[in-house]
Amino acid sequence: MDFCKIGDLTLSWTLFIDESGQDMRQSPYEVLAGVAVEDRKLWRLIQRLSDLQDEIFGIRLFAVYQNEAKAQKLLKTKVFKHAAQMDPIEPARRRELAREILEDGTNVSRERLTALAQAKIAYCEAALATCLEFDVEAFASIVPKSAPRPRGTLLRKDYAYLFERFFYFLNSKPDDPMGYIVFDELDKSASHILLTQVAEYFLKTGKGRTRSRLIIPEPFFVHSDLTTMVQVVDLVAYIISWGVRLRYMDEPAREELSDLAGAVMRLRFTQRLPSGHANYGFKVIPDLRPQVEK
Repeated sequence: MDFCKIGDLTLSWTLFIDESGQDMRQSPYEVLAGVAVEDRKLWRLIQRLSDLQDEIFGIRLFAVYQNEAKAQKLLKTKVFKHAAQMDPIEPARRRELAREILEDGTNVSRERLTALAQAKIAYCEAALATCLEFDVEAFASIVPKSAPRPRGTLLRKDYAYLFERFFYFLNSKPDDPMGYIVFDELDKSASHILLTQVAEYFLKTGKGRTRSRLIIPEPFFVHSDLTTMVQVVDLVAYIISWGVRLRYMDEPAREELSDLAGAVMRLRFTQRLPSGHANYGFKVIPDLRPQVEK
């Protein structure tokens, strides 16, 4: 297989994958999301997202939390309540106040809480806008909590769907660039099970073999708290679960997430076909069982 080349530049795309709502408790939907980034743009995008944290918070969030800044922390309902308790704070002053409370959690005041909440929302908005600027494409399998689950060891439909749409995306590009898959690392045994399922899908099923023409069948696993793009996927997945509403998504959405939901929709992969139909990167999957189990 040849990589896509422009001159002497080899091109490929990486699909970072993460999930939200897997506890099937509070989240209205279970979402398996992916964001695809062209390799030559990836490092510049990561640097820009890191710089945004300095610009908005005055500090990198990992230095504060010592792990991934989860969307659940950045966008929970209380954040929006705190953000609305005062008028918008000027960015330089907001950064100063946000840094003060991040560096010393006991240094609490109404103004600092408001500044931090406004900074969290501003960062999420800026991160999604930056992804759009860098031509990031988003994909998602959206699963209702009531969806029947598979009993066997075959790869779940939500994963297969994500790979299918990533393949459509790669196939729509000039010269068919190659794609890599990067997962948020699970515990060792769970990672091994998923790795086996993915390999069997790509190597032992007809559709998987077709898609392995453009997608490397062996995924990578990374620590999400050290991987900027997995944190972006977590943000996308959370907003889809709580804020995006497509056909057949009947659970109520959080109204305060409407602008962020619109930003996520602008990242959604959309392929217009000559027939007049379209392939979309987001899909609601009401049943995760393979056809043979039904």
